[in-house]
Amino acid sequence: MAGVVNKFFITSMIMWAAPIAILYAFNHNLIPGTYDGYVTSSPPGAAKCGCAELLGYISGVTEMSPHSMTLVSGFVAVISVNVVIAFYICLAMREPSDKHEPDPKFLAEAKASVKQLGQNQDGDSSDIRAKKE
Repeated sequence: MAGVVNKFFITSMIMWAAPIAILYAFNHNLIPGTYDGYVTSSPPGAAKCGCAELLGYISGVTEMSPHSMTLVSGFVAVISVNVVIAFYICLAMREPSDKHEPDPKFLAEAKASVKQLGQNQDGDSSDIRAKKE
Protein backbone atom coordinates (compact mmCIF):
# COMPACT_ATOMS: atom_id res chain seq x y z
CA MET A 1 0.00 0.00 0.00
CA ALA A 2 2.84 2.38 0.80
CA GLY A 3 4.33 1.84 -2.68
CA VAL A 4 1.08 2.84 -4.34
CA VAL A 5 0.82 5.98 -2.21
CA ASN A 6 4.44 6.87 -3.01
CA LYS A 7 3.82 6.46 -6.75
CA PHE A 8 0.71 8.61 -6.51
CA PHE A 9 2.53 11.30 -4.53
CA ILE A 10 5.52 11.39 -6.89
CA THR A 11 3.42 11.54 -10.05
CA SER A 12 1.21 14.21 -8.48
CA MET A 13 4.27 16.34 -7.74
CA ILE A 14 5.57 15.84 -11.28
CA MET A 15 2.13 16.71 -12.66
CA TRP A 16 2.27 19.95 -10.68
CA ALA A 17 5.92 20.83 -11.36
CA ALA A 18 6.26 19.91 -15.06
CA PRO A 19 3.85 22.52 -16.47
CA ILE A 20 5.26 25.24 -14.23
CA ALA A 21 8.81 24.37 -15.32
CA ILE A 22 7.76 24.37 -18.98
CA LEU A 23 6.00 27.73 -18.69
CA TYR A 24 8.99 29.21 -16.83
CA ALA A 25 11.42 27.89 -19.45
CA PHE A 26 9.38 29.27 -22.34
CA ASN A 27 8.81 32.66 -20.70
CA HIS A 28 12.50 33.09 -19.88
CA ASN A 29 13.75 31.81 -23.28
CA LEU A 30 15.50 28.83 -21.76
CA ILE A 31 14.16 26.22 -24.18
CA PRO A 32 14.27 27.82 -27.63
CA GLY A 33 16.87 30.53 -26.94
CA THR A 34 19.85 28.24 -26.38
CA TYR A 35 20.56 27.52 -30.05
CA ASP A 36 19.97 31.03 -31.38
CA GLY A 37 23.67 31.75 -32.09
CA TYR A 38 24.10 28.88 -34.55
CA VAL A 39 21.45 29.95 -37.02
CA THR A 40 23.45 32.56 -38.97
CA SER A 41 26.58 30.44 -39.12
CA SER A 42 26.05 26.70 -39.05
CA PRO A 43 28.21 24.78 -36.57
CA PRO A 44 31.07 22.59 -37.76
CA GLY A 45 29.79 19.30 -39.12
CA ALA A 46 26.21 20.54 -39.55
CA ALA A 47 26.24 19.70 -43.25
CA LYS A 48 27.06 16.05 -42.51
CA CYS A 49 24.30 15.46 -39.95
CA GLY A 50 21.65 17.83 -41.32
CA CYS A 51 21.63 19.90 -38.12
CA ALA A 52 21.37 23.22 -39.93
CA GLU A 53 17.68 22.65 -40.69
CA LEU A 54 17.01 21.71 -37.09
CA LEU A 55 18.77 24.81 -35.80
CA GLY A 56 16.84 26.99 -38.23
CA TYR A 57 13.60 25.44 -36.99
CA ILE A 58 14.51 26.12 -33.37
CA SER A 59 15.36 29.73 -34.11
CA GLY A 60 11.91 30.06 -35.69
CA VAL A 61 10.43 29.39 -32.27
CA THR A 62 12.33 32.31 -30.76
CA GLU A 63 11.05 34.63 -33.48
CA MET A 64 7.40 33.95 -32.58
CA SER A 65 5.19 36.71 -31.26
CA PRO A 66 4.63 36.82 -27.49
CA HIS A 67 1.00 35.80 -28.00
CA SER A 68 2.00 32.73 -30.03
CA MET A 69 4.76 31.87 -27.55
CA THR A 70 2.20 31.93 -24.72
CA LEU A 71 -0.14 29.66 -26.65
CA VAL A 72 2.63 27.20 -27.52
CA SER A 73 3.96 27.10 -23.96
CA GLY A 74 0.46 26.55 -22.56
CA PHE A 75 -0.22 23.79 -25.05
CA VAL A 76 3.06 22.04 -24.22
CA ALA A 77 2.33 22.38 -20.49
CA VAL A 78 -1.09 20.75 -20.92
CA ILE A 79 0.44 17.96 -22.98
CA SER A 80 3.01 17.36 -20.22
CA VAL A 81 0.22 16.86 -17.67
CA ASN A 82 -1.46 14.34 -19.97
CA VAL A 83 1.84 12.49 -20.41
CA VAL A 84 2.27 12.26 -16.63
CA ILE A 85 -1.31 10.96 -16.25
CA ALA A 86 -0.68 8.32 -18.94
CA PHE A 87 2.55 7.34 -17.18
CA TYR A 88 0.68 6.93 -13.89
CA ILE A 89 -1.99 4.81 -15.57
CA CYS A 90 0.71 2.58 -17.04
CA LEU A 91 2.28 2.19 -13.60
CA ALA A 92 -1.10 1.29 -12.12
CA MET A 93 -1.80 -1.25 -14.86
CA ARG A 94 1.57 -2.93 -14.28
CA GLU A 95 0.84 -3.32 -10.57
CA PRO A 96 0.33 -7.04 -9.80
CA SER A 97 -3.29 -7.80 -9.00
CA ASP A 98 -2.55 -10.80 -6.77
CA LYS A 99 -0.36 -8.67 -4.53
CA HIS A 100 -3.31 -6.86 -2.96
CA GLU A 101 -5.67 -8.90 -0.80
CA PRO A 102 -8.90 -7.28 0.37
CA ASP A 103 -9.57 -7.02 4.09
CA PRO A 104 -11.71 -9.98 5.23
CA LYS A 105 -13.69 -7.83 7.68
CA PHE A 106 -14.51 -5.37 4.92
CA LEU A 107 -15.60 -8.20 2.60
CA ALA A 108 -17.89 -9.68 5.26
CA GLU A 109 -19.51 -6.29 5.92
CA ALA A 110 -19.92 -5.63 2.20
CA LYS A 111 -21.57 -9.02 1.59
CA ALA A 112 -23.91 -8.47 4.55
CA SER A 113 -24.92 -5.02 3.31
CA VAL A 114 -25.59 -6.36 -0.20
CA LYS A 115 -27.77 -9.14 1.23
CA GLN A 116 -29.61 -6.65 3.44
CA LEU A 117 -30.12 -4.28 0.51
CA GLY A 118 -31.54 -7.10 -1.62
CA GLN A 119 -33.94 -8.14 1.12
CA ASN A 120 -35.06 -4.55 1.76
CA GLN A 121 -35.79 -3.91 -1.90
CA ASP A 122 -37.98 -7.02 -2.18
CA GLY A 123 -39.86 -6.27 1.05
CA ASP A 124 -40.14 -2.52 0.44
CA SER A 125 -41.59 -2.96 -3.02
CA SER A 126 -44.49 -5.08 -1.74
CA ASP A 127 -45.10 -2.65 1.15
CA ILE A 128 -45.15 0.32 -1.21
CA ARG A 129 -47.63 -1.45 -3.50
CA ALA A 130 -49.92 -2.19 -0.56
CA LYS A 131 -49.76 1.44 0.61
CA LYS A 132 -50.57 2.78 -2.86
CA GLU A 133 -53.70 0.60 -3.17
